[in-house]
Amino acid sequence: MTGQPRRLRRCQLAVPGSSDKMMAKAAGMEVDHIFLDLEDAVAPAAKVPARAQIINALNTLDFGRSVRCVRINDLDTHYAYEDIISVVEGAGANLDTILVPKVKSACDVRFVDRLLTQIETKMGLQRRIGIEVLIEEAEAIMRVEEIAGASDRLEALIFGMGDYSASQGIDPRAISGDSGYPGDIWHYARYKMIVAAKTFGLDAVDGPFVNFRDGDWFRTECVRALQLGAAGKWAIHPSQVEIAQDVFSPSQVEVDRAYKAVSAYRQAQEQGLGAIQVDGQMVDVATVRLVQRIIDRAELAGMKPSVGI
Repeated sequence: MTGQPRRLRRCQLAVPGSSDKMMAKAAGMEVDHIFLDLEDAVAPAAKVPARAQIINALNTLDFGRSVRCVRINDLDTHYAYEDIISVVEGAGANLDTILVPKVKSACDVRFVDRLLTQIETKMGLQRRIGIEVLIEEAEAIMRVEEIAGASDRLEALIFGMGDYSASQGIDPRAISGDSGYPGDIWHYARYKMIVAAKTFGLDAVDGPFVNFRDGDWFRTECVRALQLGAAGKWAIHPSQVEIAQDVFSPSQVEVDRAYKAVSAYRQAQEQGLGAIQVDGQMVDVATVRLVQRIIDRAELAGMKPSVGI
């Protein structure tokens, strides 16, 4: 089980680490999680200079309550180890998590964990930096259980359907809209990753939807991920943030019903009852376990029951 703090991840906003303007704009947004990118969003010639830009952003911008994350380059590149060293030594006190792309095995996670431990010890950092990993290769789906259990720094597994499509040979139209597949083309991979995440107490986050002008289909993809137990979804454009945070937040009606059911069940237990009915619905120990998930999500988002519930 993860030893890291619980964080809101209803939406993870991608921001190029080579753009001071975009990082400043993101810092002023009300979004759960912001990752400053050194990988796909940054051209090769700009990757090294972008490290200094990210360090400056982390040290000077007020990101409010947003989780502050940096996505490093692929561990198979020559950029990755210096990405970690430079960013953590330069701004580790203002960094919450490192996002590792294209993880293929537990060894990848352990490498990052060990390097972080060495830097934190050297720098005397008081707060452990968490790890998030992208599950975006066929090998990663095959080994997702061992990846999920690789480190107690691990906080989240994220499904990267773009690179996963390339790895498996999936129709590329699926990452931007309805490909015509009869059902959810990502169902197996999403489901398997989310099961692994839940087994080890991690958040599961659904990956990007590239057609940011199609808000309706983006919402559909958010709902599909939510129904399988995901905590949130990536946004590649600010217009997607509100949709994701809305879908992955329980409604006030759901929150009130959950609190009412738990309260009624506790009272019933004091009377020696094992199952009761609340508003025409049976409530027993299994029901309470289900609705407790709604309460947990509500508390993390700062939602409270209505007066009198």
